[in-house]
Amino acid sequence: MTNLRFTLYALLFITMYLSQFDYKLPKELIAQYPPKRREDARLMVVHRDDKSIEHRMFSDIQEYINPGDILLLNETKVVKARMLGKKEDTGGKIEVFFIREVENNVFEAFVRPRKRVRPDIRVLFNKGSARVLKHLENGHTLLEVEGGINPQKMLELCGEIPLPPYIKRSPVDLDEVSYQTIYARVPGAVAAPTAGLHLSSKLLEDIEKKGVVVLKILLHTGPGTFKPIKTERIEEHKMEDEYYEVREDVARKINNRCGRLFAVGTTTVRAIETVTKNGRVFSGTDRTDLYIYPPYKFKVVDCLVTNFHLPKTSLLIMVSAFAGRELIMKAYNEAMRKRYRFYSYGDAMLII
Repeated sequence: MTNLRFTLYALLFITMYLSQFDYKLPKELIAQYPPKRREDARLMVVHRDDKSIEHRMFSDIQEYINPGDILLLNETKVVKARMLGKKEDTGGKIEVFFIREVENNVFEAFVRPRKRVRPDIRVLFNKGSARVLKHLENGHTLLEVEGGINPQKMLELCGEIPLPPYIKRSPVDLDEVSYQTIYARVPGAVAAPTAGLHLSSKLLEDIEKKGVVVLKILLHTGPGTFKPIKTERIEEHKMEDEYYEVREDVARKINNRCGRLFAVGTTTVRAIETVTKNGRVFSGTDRTDLYIYPPYKFKVVDCLVTNFHLPKTSLLIMVSAFAGRELIMKAYNEAMRKRYRFYSYGDAMLII
């Protein structure tokens, strides 16, 4: 009976609620454009040991990374996943946000307005068309790209970079470069791993010259990463799965490292933590629905580079698991007071 009481008490003690991860952000602090130079973003450095906070520039990050440390990057590339079309029967405007190809020429997508698009309706684009197959329970829709056109080519010719909804403007040519990391290589993401947007070629080169080992893995960021949490008890939330790859040589170098592992971005964290078992990193290719929330014990990540995230999101909850909710909320309040720029094109945080 004593053990049962202790277990129930422990469960009650660690239960956390969504309202604990809320904050009110002034709209003018939501960055609408990137800085002129990637490394010109500000950098808040959060120290977990003594709970102190420093205010630096992102270019200063190299001062905190030592020879022998590993800087781990996500080399996913954002595809032009947003397309504007019209219904073949009425000419009504339709927005299609392609998420991923589930089989040959068949895509899972967001379609707006969803209620006006029935199965078998065709959506016409400037180049190519797609037929609606069915609506899915998760709010997505299955579409089949028609006419023998290569879907990737169609997106490249007619699609737009899918900027987040809090950026209140239309995409411009600048975004095709600025909303990609400089090391983006493998197309497949529908949102950028934004912590990496601050790394310029020169800064990354300087970090490597210092003796830091730069490694790359892959996680294709899907819309599930930013899916609103609707459960008040945070542990009841379910993540949508995302595709990842960790190569054997990368796993071996991480396992044999002599320094710390700096993960650049929450997507990198999810991928590398997924393939770590009993303190060792394994190579692999699969899909992960890993959801990290307090009191998660990190297996391999020592330091985290991240942006400032929306309230009540799995991203903010993950960062809170890494540094502690109280320290993170203190840092966010400090960031607002100091007028940091928030979200995808905003400033950065280094947690060490």
